[in-house]
Amino acid sequence: MIELKGAAVSAQIKEQVQKALAKRPGPPPKLAIIRVGENPDDLSYEKGARKKLESFGLRSQSFSYPKQISHARFYEAFLQINQDPDVDGILLLLPLPAQIRFPEIAQAIDPKKDVDGISPVNIAKVFAGETDGFAPCTAEAVMEILSHYGVETAGKRAVVVGRSMVVGRPLSMLLLQQNATVTICHTRTRNLELVCRDAELLVAAAGQRKMLDERYVGKDAVVVDVGIHVDQEGKLCGDVDFDRIRDCASMATPVPGGVGSVTTAVLAKHLMRAAGAFEE
Repeated sequence: MIELKGAAVSAQIKEQVQKALAKRPGPPPKLAIIRVGENPDDLSYEKGARKKLESFGLRSQSFSYPKQISHARFYEAFLQINQDPDVDGILLLLPLPAQIRFPEIAQAIDPKKDVDGISPVNIAKVFAGETDGFAPCTAEAVMEILSHYGVETAGKRAVVVGRSMVVGRPLSMLLLQQNATVTICHTRTRNLELVCRDAELLVAAAGQRKMLDERYVGKDAVVVDVGIHVDQEGKLCGDVDFDRIRDCASMATPVPGGVGSVTTAVLAKHLMRAAGAFEE
């Protein structure tokens, strides 16, 4: 089985970004990362994203707010960041606390600064097949990996396990744009094993640790694992039991070192586009 490692994909995107930066006058584009509360996963992602952006030569600034902040105060602070001409892109770490009305925030964000695709405008563009908006970074990271490793999608049977607006649904639309035949499944899908085994391309985005093993993977299938968890031994793992699919999958992304490492590179790419400094 060939491992589809993210490092090479990230390096390729970094080269594209830095070539574009070299041609751009003035300060590098700037990302605002907005966090509410002290969730360890959010803190880890924020730290990793800032480190990746810095390594690409891009700027970032963190804005953190207490978990108990009222909707009104957060909305006011969000609008100030949204309207700041020095901010080229905005990354809002989700989910937000219950008192903050996310739909209002998503409506308010400038679609041109919405680098992780939460605005209804950008969501509509993804579902309409338009390419001038922003898809969620994780969904696009999957497409970057498939493209980098020459995995053909046109005409292939693709199964996406997961229906979230962060990965499952937008990724299904991106695969459809590349002429794959897509089936969206979830944890309540009947005969899930059978449906997954029929896939030539299987994407695991269900959010359940090691949910998919060799029973779900057909011979020579390409498997992309979007999940990230900590197993009983304290090690990172995905939605796929990686060791148990080695004898049936032809290619698969590892966890860690797969989709996650490309997601922040896509974030950098989106920031460049938001600043008008990068044309694909």
